[in-house]
Amino acid sequence: MNLDKLEKDINDFWDANIVPTLTEYIKIPNKSPAFDPNWKKNGHMNDVLNLAEKWVKKFQPEGSTIHIDKGGDRTPMLIVEIPGEREGNVLMYGHLDKQPEMEGWKDGLGPWIPVFSGDKLYGRGGADDGYALFASIGSILSLKEQGVKLPRIVILIEFSEESGSPDLPHYMNQFDNVIGNVDLVICLDSGAGNYEQFWSTVSLRGMISCNLKVDVLNEGVHSGNASGMVPSSFRLIRQLISRLEDEITGEIIIPELHTDIPKHRHGEAEKMASALNGDYGSFPWHNATSPMTNSSVDGLIGRTWKPTLSVVGSDGIPSIQNGGNVLRPYTELKLSFRLPPTVDCNTAMNAIDKILKENPPNNASVTVDWDEPANGWNAPKLSSWLESAIDEASQSFYHKPAMAMGEGGTIPFMAMLGEQFPAAQFVVTGVLGPNSNAHGPNEFIHIPFAKKLSASIAFILDRFPS
Repeated sequence: MNLDKLEKDINDFWDANIVPTLTEYIKIPNKSPAFDPNWKKNGHMNDVLNLAEKWVKKFQPEGSTIHIDKGGDRTPMLIVEIPGEREGNVLMYGHLDKQPEMEGWKDGLGPWIPVFSGDKLYGRGGADDGYALFASIGSILSLKEQGVKLPRIVILIEFSEESGSPDLPHYMNQFDNVIGNVDLVICLDSGAGNYEQFWSTVSLRGMISCNLKVDVLNEGVHSGNASGMVPSSFRLIRQLISRLEDEITGEIIIPELHTDIPKHRHGEAEKMASALNGDYGSFPWHNATSPMTNSSVDGLIGRTWKPTLSVVGSDGIPSIQNGGNVLRPYTELKLSFRLPPTVDCNTAMNAIDKILKENPPNNASVTVDWDEPANGWNAPKLSSWLESAIDEASQSFYHKPAMAMGEGGTIPFMAMLGEQFPAAQFVVTGVLGPNSNAHGPNEFIHIPFAKKLSASIAFILDRFPS
């Protein structure tokens, strides 16, 4: 295989066919169902499906079959089945639903406004991970252009990943015969420590989230009249959170949410910290805010193998402008927990639920409404061929060795596949490098890095053993 031609073909394909389509995709506010209860009526999901279907039909590899299920009350599913010319079965994965807008976009940028700035394309969903479908097909076409014989490949694109993939188990069963017995999984929904080499994700945290509500009154009353007699719902909900988290250190104090961390994951964190020179700069720190630890290795372990709690939303609390002197009737917070890769999400959820509900402070009404849980994932050991292919790909296109990293986010599909195909090998990677800010404002995809990543994936497919 001619690597120069491979890289040129992929670069040209990105410029002519992927970047223009990603630009159109960013314009569509296709928020995941968890953030858009009226997603079906609003029609953005269908608009994205139509965009993807039209594009795939134009560029689908010869002999391939497109499977589309619009899902009825479920989100849709798009599968491209490409017959193999040699033994083996590869599953490639991505999603086309998006996170909500969030605040804080810089002037001239916005979630649904595609903007080029240097090598970056800004807008919601381009990096997380709307590019995956198009990049996967581009990599396959570049190999076929050189007559490379490939194994059977199935590209699976879902539309509910950002909601915890609630519809995915249904489709995994429905398309069981299409998916087949998977030997290699390639997932393009993860991140990178820098834009200078190939990064493999070797672990993902699980996630559980809930709405925690504390009611103390049926309606708000004058704070001067009630305070001192009626307990503050905010103070009570703060007490409940303190049952879960040490407010000084941020450490989760529930044993069921912790696990033993494998020694080799510490070693990988040390290598990653060395490669990045202990850099904390990938986060947009405000003024002199400091990390939770001064050790870059401890910080990397903290964001990949330790449980955490984030308060990601609230109800019952007016804006400052509208905050009158009222003792509010209730406070409701959305709690998001990240779990170590090997902690069972249902065990963690049950433990938290019990702690929050028992002995409510001041006998207030405490309700806990849980979202769809998701387990984390701990990668199996790489086979020798795949370890060599990944490193050779990184050296060929980035001219640096490949790196392994734990990731703090969650991809529910990986845990499902790990259970269903225990003998499968995994390449979990992606374009979410420093400051790319998936889920937040100013999300961008670094186009030159994405092109090299596509070439690397093609290289790995070429090295798939017969």
